[in-house]
Amino acid sequence: MTMKRNRQAQARYEAELRHRINAGRVAVKDQVAFFDRQFGQVASEWKEDDTRVTFADFAISEKLFAELRRDFPKDDFCSEESNPMDEVMELSAPFAWVIDPIDGTNNYALGFPLCAISVALLYEGSPVYGFIYDHSTGQLLEGGPDHGLLSNQKKLSREQTADEAETMLGLHFPMTAEQIRQLTPIMERHRCRAFGSGALTATYVATGYLSGVVDYRVKVWDIAAAYALCCAVGVQFRFLRESPFPLKSFHPRMDFCSYYAGSAIFCTEIASCLSQPS
Repeated sequence: MTMKRNRQAQARYEAELRHRINAGRVAVKDQVAFFDRQFGQVASEWKEDDTRVTFADFAISEKLFAELRRDFPKDDFCSEESNPMDEVMELSAPFAWVIDPIDGTNNYALGFPLCAISVALLYEGSPVYGFIYDHSTGQLLEGGPDHGLLSNQKKLSREQTADEAETMLGLHFPMTAEQIRQLTPIMERHRCRAFGSGALTATYVATGYLSGVVDYRVKVWDIAAAYALCCAVGVQFRFLRESPFPLKSFHPRMDFCSYYAGSAIFCTEIASCLSQPS
């Protein structure tokens, strides 16, 4: 009887997950035209944390919330731009959505194409599926554990891209002098890239364009969707402090969740650099 109940519970979970994946895909696609139309045109301002925000950030966040809430009113919804700055939101529903309406807002406002929409679906606090709309390529990348990685709903092979790409490390500046000192050996050995989008940097590790990434300056909404994409292809994802997952609460002023990720070999190389004494 217990095994039967477990099978029934698993079947219900898979059906609910599938429903949300389909709805999430539609919701993100519905924002692409607006995202593209406002690209490089929308006015922006600077927030207290020295990050840029635009009208489009708020509009896309609210539109995604409204569309997804229509089908899943009992889910939790988290966004840097839509949740009150002075309130901590406790996550109590089995499913939660973590949204970054525009990742790489500075690029977006200035008309530089490396920017994205990032939507993550969490179950019991852990990312189980992610959507990244990459404006620079027009691709909708999606996937999660046991689902693989897809580009515009077609299976994507990380190995094929990784075999053709040079060994490259993704970084995010500014960094402290000590952080740069630790990473200098690996920066001297490999090409480095800084894109101005935390979501895309982690996503490019999932696709195989980057061999690995070290990022000290991302928040949970920057990497939640890309975390699911990395899990979809077996990319190791290691946090330098406590993991934010399972996510139990959400606040727009949450601390950075520094991490590194990549292939097993590359993660070993990164770990060796980071373990060097001061």
